[in-house]
Amino acid sequence: MTIIAGTGRATRPRSPLVRPLPAARAAAPAQPAGHTAAEVAALVEQLTAARPRIETVTVGHGRDAASRAAAQAFVRSWEAAGGTVLAVVDWPEEAASWLRPARRFAAGDPDAWVVAGAALGWAQMSRRLRHSTGWQPRRTYAFACLGDVRVVELAGPATLEDMRGVAADGSTWRIGRGLITYYPHPDEGPR
Repeated sequence: MTIIAGTGRATRPRSPLVRPLPAARAAAPAQPAGHTAAEVAALVEQLTAARPRIETVTVGHGRDAASRAAAQAFVRSWEAAGGTVLAVVDWPEEAASWLRPARRFAAGDPDAWVVAGAALGWAQMSRRLRHSTGWQPRRTYAFACLGDVRVVELAGPATLEDMRGVAADGSTWRIGRGLITYYPHPDEGPR
């Protein structure tokens, strides 16, 4: 929120873009690592176990090779499990506004969205989604590359509230109150 000097009135910023970009780049985690089979399986499991039942998804990813490969692996597994993919949408790490990919990503009213990408690109995309579409983070599931508190910090308070995802080992995480809570894989016993 911005306070206009002298008036005491709060105004909403016109652009949802992360500013300043050089500082945001420095705070962002490194590029995504490759996905694991356990990660893809856990993501499909999370979606098939969800209630109400999830049948249709839209998949989104950054344009880096690791994110593209993760999205492709998920699409193959989801369709093999009997699910339907409405669309696969990619976005750049840097853009003027992310409006065009945001509109494509939010179109079609899927039961859920699945995402993979680099932190800064997803932070920018999610801010645009919240600002300009009916996208809901509580219906969004992500790969391990986005399970980092720096993603939450870049996106800003409440932008990713209730988004969930999986870690490389198949364990899960959920965003709430500006934090990420990690849950062990159900097959993992106490140590």
